[in-house]
Amino acid sequence: MTTALLVIDVQNEYVTGGLPIVHPPADEGLARIAAAIDAANASGVPVVLIRHTEPDPSGGLFVRGTPAWELHTDVTGRPHVAVIDKTLPGSFTGTGLEDLLGELGADHVVVVGWMTHMCVDTTTRQAAHLGLGVTVLDDATGTIDLSDSLPAALVHRVELGVLADGFASVVPTADWIASLPS
Repeated sequence: MTTALLVIDVQNEYVTGGLPIVHPPADEGLARIAAAIDAANASGVPVVLIRHTEPDPSGGLFVRGTPAWELHTDVTGRPHVAVIDKTLPGSFTGTGLEDLLGELGADHVVVVGWMTHMCVDTTTRQAAHLGLGVTVLDDATGTIDLSDSLPAALVHRVELGVLADGFASVVPTADWIASLPS
């Protein structure tokens, strides 16, 4: 099995911009995402950064070229094989991600990043539908409050439970890191 680490939408918009990650808190998620990237690099697992761009610049969020659109330095400051830009929640839709994974010989992806209920969910399902094995690092993903009755912690827990029910293995970052060859 050849694995690639997909780091989805770890952009300033979610840390200091208009859509801050609530659960787990962005700073905690960033630390675990960075640890996953470091472990992947130490084990020879290719790291692919994925960045969301709003196709309509009047949308206000993820506007190309703005500081909020930029990938966070905690991910860009670490080695990675590529940056894939997308305009929809699924990292495979209209991008070269599937081709890149083929070139890398990857038949399994590990997913980290934001948001659990949107881009992490869609990318995980797409990868499973393509026949790839998928692991989601539950504490290296995160989301926002959707409403008073749908707080981020609930959305996160339910979404990860759904993904674990047939689409992916869902594990803590520390467990995945411990499973890597040293």
